[in-house]
Parts: sequence; C-alpha cells; structure tokens
Amino acid sequence: MSGAKRPKEYEKLIVKGKRCDGRKIDELRPLTIKVGVIKRANGSAYVELGKTKVYAAVYGPKELHPRRLVEDDKAVLSVKYSMLAFSVNDRARPGPNRRSTEISKVVKHALEPVIFLEEFPQLNIELIVDIIQADAGTRTAAVIAGSVALANAGIPMKGLVSACAAGKVDGEILLDLNAPEDNFGDSDLPIAMTSTDKKITLMQLDGVMTKAEIQKAIILIRKGNDYIISKQIEALKGVYQ
Repeated sequence: MSGAKRPKEYEKLIVKGKRCDGRKIDELRPLTIKVGVIKRANGSAYVELGKTKVYAAVYGPKELHPRRLVEDDKAVLSVKYSMLAFSVNDRARPGPNRRSTEISKVVKHALEPVIFLEEFPQLNIELIVDIIQADAGTRTAAVIAGSVALANAGIPMKGLVSACAAGKVDGEILLDLNAPEDNFGDSDLPIAMTSTDKKITLMQLDGVMTKAEIQKAIILIRKGNDYIISKQIEALKGVYQ
C-alpha cells in the first residue's frame, strides 16, 4: 500500500471491470487446501491461494519451555510464522524480523478464540507456518492453513477460522488482492472470522478507507470467507471419510 510508481504493465490494474489477473471484482484467487501433508507433525495443512503457497504444522499438546511461560489454567498457543528465503523475488533474510513477529501474533490472536485451551493446562500447542511462495495474502493464507492443521491434529475447537482480505485499488473495492494490487493499491483490509457464529477474530486496516468503503469490503469478505470455510471443511472431510 504505497502509491509507488507503477511498472508499465500495471499502469491500469482494472480494465472494463476485469483485474490484471482476469478476475472479477468480487472473485477470490484459486484456492487449494490439502490436509496431513507433514507426517511427523501431529497435524498439518498446505494452502495455495493464487500464487501464495503455505505449509502449516502443529506439534503438541506438549511440555512448554521455558517453564516461566506456562499458564496454570490453560494451554499456550505458540505461533511461528516465517517466509523462506526463496519465497519472494528479492531473497528474504533468514530468521525472525519485525514483520514475522507481528504476523505470528496476528495468526495466534485470530485462532485462539476457537480453541479449547483450558483442556490442556500447562501445556503448549505449537503452530509453525512457513511461506514457501509469497504473492500477497500471506497472513490470511496462514490463518486458513493454521486452522486446518489444528483440526487435523485433533485439537478441540469450537469451529474453524477462515480469513481473506479486500482492498481499494483505483477507486474500486476488490476481494483478495494479488501482489500488484497489494503493492500499488491504496488500502488492504484482512479479516478472519469463525465458521460457527461468524465472529471476527482479526481485523486490520493498512491504508485509508471511508466508512462506506469498509462496509462494502466487509460484505465482500464475508462472501469470500463463506467459500473458504466450505473448502476447509471439504479438505478435512476428504481425509476422514
């Protein structure tokens, strides 16, 4: 969300109601979800959202270290989000940074409300999310994958959590921004919500939107999240039926 000078091929991101990747205004990128892809993990998932590709793995419940982090009455959900060095065009620097720390917390807060953490006092549920290819929407893809991985691990949950974003590009509110739209658009609004009661567990705004634009974005996002939840359920049923 920078207003940076656009390359010639992205001078116009919307032409006659079509976006630069051919999608409609309210259309998600193609979504693929696979379950149980990492055999040594207690639960795992793989998500492709357009060109963004994410692995999530769950370990635990298990003993928590260091012990000073233990919660006597509930488990601790620890999330480690990272972008692998080859996931972006300019090689990412290995190791944690401010962005990965922030998104780790975002994913944790998005997922915690649906987990029965009180079932596992003094223990740790560890979620590791690796972005192997980034093309916008990595935090929403991380929430999608993390939720499915937790379910695959048998962690007791009230329901799943889905996530997608909408943003303002060339004066239009678009669903699920791709990389050019994210890089050269005006704003981005990712929202995560629960599958059961549609409660919002994550809402962030990067850039500026009017109240009317936010309302329009939320309508698009709710539609997108309904579809994502159906795909999460379908992927899990495919493993257990």
